[in-house]
Amino acid sequence: MSATESTETLKRTPLYDLHLEMGAKMVPFAGYEMPVQYPMGILTEHQHTRSGAGLFDVSHMGQIKLRGESYAQVAAALERLCPADFLGLAPGQQRYSFFTNNAGGILDDLMVTRAGNGDDRDYLIMVVNAAGKEQDLSHLQANLNNRCEVEPMFDRALLALQGPRAGAVMEKIAPESVTMKFMTGRPLNVGGTECFVTRSGYTGEDGFEISVAHDQVDNVARKLLGDMEVKPIGLGARDSLRLEAGLCLYGNDITETTTPVEASLVWAIQKRRREQGGFPGAGIVQRQLAEGATRKRVGILPEGKAPARAHTEIANEHGEVVGEVTSGGFGPTIGGPVAMGYVRSDLAAIGTKLQLMVRGKALPAKVAAMPFVPHRYHR
Repeated sequence: MSATESTETLKRTPLYDLHLEMGAKMVPFAGYEMPVQYPMGILTEHQHTRSGAGLFDVSHMGQIKLRGESYAQVAAALERLCPADFLGLAPGQQRYSFFTNNAGGILDDLMVTRAGNGDDRDYLIMVVNAAGKEQDLSHLQANLNNRCEVEPMFDRALLALQGPRAGAVMEKIAPESVTMKFMTGRPLNVGGTECFVTRSGYTGEDGFEISVAHDQVDNVARKLLGDMEVKPIGLGARDSLRLEAGLCLYGNDITETTTPVEASLVWAIQKRRREQGGFPGAGIVQRQLAEGATRKRVGILPEGKAPARAHTEIANEHGEVVGEVTSGGFGPTIGGPVAMGYVRSDLAAIGTKLQLMVRGKALPAKVAAMPFVPHRYHR
């Protein structure tokens, strides 16, 4: 979306009025008017999510259901487009994956959950990124329409409750949520409203993503915000939280020109799929798995206090440009700048010294392990 487009062309989530009521600063994001922060500010929102429970409106994301004559048919169909093992998904299990292109590049990343009663009538529910949801839907329809039914659920809202107190908050209004583990999903009554809930998120913390009918989401959001532990959190803190957790942002850290091997996402390609292939670009991905890629996504810790933003050039100790920062900023939890980006594979070892070209100056940095802040998922 260009900066010249008026706000009249922007879509709004069903919680738009609630955001204004809570004093949110609204900004254009992925074609929507979204809250970037609330009156307590990005830093406090970030810290609250790390210590309590933060509520995010992520209703701009796209939800899509895949159904077929049998679960095996649906899973096999989606495996033609993604390198994950969906046939091996247990009932109620969720998996992170991505669409690949013929060059092994990533068209979008997504979350996929096996839903149903644990029998052959089970189906898949996927959540895709807001900016690419129409293209993703078209991609699925063009490639899978003769194999399974592709049902967009773009009118459903989505809330993310994240933080170490998320479990205790959910237990009060959805007692059955206590049985859920990280990366599982199930239908759940949340404060009197029927929802589909997964125990997952984008912050590195424990938490839940709550899919709910658009005309019921205000109700559910207000119930959650009625708990003194819960505060509303905007896109600003969502970005700093996911960066500290070492999680990729599509369009920055992963694109259609980065492969899963280059992006350090090999863990998301299960053994059977690595060996058998059968997804777009499989030959390229398999060759990189065997021989290595020429570049890798790494964590970067700059020295000092100056953050290195996306597109900052990365140089080796001799000043030779060897890569580029894809995400960077201040990490409130660690009290300093953090970044991630791509470097030549021979410079990807933890501890390797680098230089970041910030405002014409070479600032020292080093390759660091990710996540920068330990994940605290409820396993």
